[in-house]
Amino acid sequence: MSDLLLDVKNLETHFKTEEGLVKAVNNVSFSLNRRETVGIVGESGSGKSVTSLSVMRLIPDPPGKIVGGSINYYGDDGSVTDLTTLSEAEMRKYRGNEISMIFQEPMTSLNPVFTCGNQVIEAIRLHQNVSKQEAIDQTLALFEKVQLPTPERILKAYPHQLSGGQKQRVMIAMAMSCNPKILIADEPTTALDVTVQKTILELMANLKNEIDSSIIFITHDLGVIAEIADRVIVMYKGKIVEQGDVYSIFSNPQHPYTKGLLACRPPLNRRLSQLPTVSDFMREEDGQMIEVKASVEEMLSGFEITHEQHREHLNQLKKQEPLLEVRNLRTWFPSGKNFFGKTTSWVKAVDDVSFDVYPGETLGLVGESGCGKTTLGRSLLRLAPAREGEVIYRGKDILKLTKAEMKELRREVQIIFQDPYSSLNPRLTIGNAIMEPMQVHGVYDTDSQRKDRVVELLETVSLKAHHFNRYPHEFSGGQRQRICVARSLALNPKFIICDESVSALDVSVQAQVLNLLNELQNKLDLTYIFISHDLSVVKFMSDRMVVMNQGVIEEMGPADDICLNPQTAYTQRLISAIPKGLVEEIKVRKGV
Repeated sequence: MSDLLLDVKNLETHFKTEEGLVKAVNNVSFSLNRRETVGIVGESGSGKSVTSLSVMRLIPDPPGKIVGGSINYYGDDGSVTDLTTLSEAEMRKYRGNEISMIFQEPMTSLNPVFTCGNQVIEAIRLHQNVSKQEAIDQTLALFEKVQLPTPERILKAYPHQLSGGQKQRVMIAMAMSCNPKILIADEPTTALDVTVQKTILELMANLKNEIDSSIIFITHDLGVIAEIADRVIVMYKGKIVEQGDVYSIFSNPQHPYTKGLLACRPPLNRRLSQLPTVSDFMREEDGQMIEVKASVEEMLSGFEITHEQHREHLNQLKKQEPLLEVRNLRTWFPSGKNFFGKTTSWVKAVDDVSFDVYPGETLGLVGESGCGKTTLGRSLLRLAPAREGEVIYRGKDILKLTKAEMKELRREVQIIFQDPYSSLNPRLTIGNAIMEPMQVHGVYDTDSQRKDRVVELLETVSLKAHHFNRYPHEFSGGQRQRICVARSLALNPKFIICDESVSALDVSVQAQVLNLLNELQNKLDLTYIFISHDLSVVKFMSDRMVVMNQGVIEEMGPADDICLNPQTAYTQRLISAIPKGLVEEIKVRKGV
């Protein structure tokens, strides 16, 4: 039996759009061997997800269509089948049985009106001739295999009743239900905590060995690829620009785009003034790619700040009076009531938390989902009701301000929410969305003056004046996040809370937004609280860091000290779970 399992040759997938023909997959060729994991990496729009959907023959026609190439699948019996030639009915025999897929967003992939158990049972009975009870038994066994707690409860639970990590495990169980030969995982860990991500990656690697399958793993994060892949395919604008074994790609990248992706991930072991981006290694002029001849190490070294320089910066910050003082803050939510409606139990989301923030500082808040960091950020602005404590900003307790005083304070203290799309009104142009706070607070005398200010803000965040009249859906995720940054600056604030503001972005776009935030901080003398579950991102942004767990502070101190010498077991676990993409670790894993 041949080791070759899948052979894609000269694949072409095109989409007809209002702007013309888009070659989403442009002459792509690669192979997948038995028991191998191939990582496909690239930014949004690179064609990696469309490539996987083409393999599954799930391209919506119209507007998309596979217009050329072959996708040859090698069966255990020695047969070779070109999947592009099969009818839809014939292709259904391959989906699930031979090739299965874990989609990027489990909440949109799972049907909200059916229990998780029903959905896995349906997948099993669709492909296997078994009774309902046998399908239930198989589902419970799968839930145990993917390490879901209390499988009987999950069987009867609806998707909204599960955490993100649990929903992803249900999707993996469904994908694995027919022991497929190929498992395609499309960004399966993008929005998950690093600790949950680590367990999902380990789970997939173990299941791959257990059922003797191969994996095509799609992501924008080369750090994740380093943890799981044997070979790497780098895609850019629909084409493969580089491919090779994982050690070669990480130790000696050849294409400037690969170098850019490797460099823009925030490192834990050094402090940088700014993150390199793809544009530092390559740019396009008149349709031609101009390569900057520099290595990843050269680029990182050029932005490096010494430990002594950062320590001196911290000392200068602490010589000032705190801008914000948080004392014994508690935010509890009722979780149980008795017959008379009296609360009998509480969820202690924030429990006796105290810290200071100095002018010009970035204080990082980090922890897993559910640790209380977002509730803490919202409590500081009275967007979540604090039970007790003090939040003193410039000598005034925010928790005791009147409505009129609170309205005045919101001019100076702003928040950038986690999801830019849901925080922008889809019916308002982005120009009007940015102008709205100015109208509410009476900033400037006329809308003409306000429009001039909006154009200035758009240009500040590297957008164009002509974007004023476009709607949110017309922008990419990174652009929408820039719009939210511009809106937060509309009232000339001095203090901004950034709540998971880069968590769903490509690493290259993430680097651009992080650099923008730092640039604006220096230019406008801003103070930040930066909230994220990604400790490496928080470390890059922060002067000091607060690590939260179950509503309380686990550890607090200079960001570099916490990352290099964590004191608590919880922080150590967070750091160990971060995919670091170090060549030395790849060398050990691959036995090079």
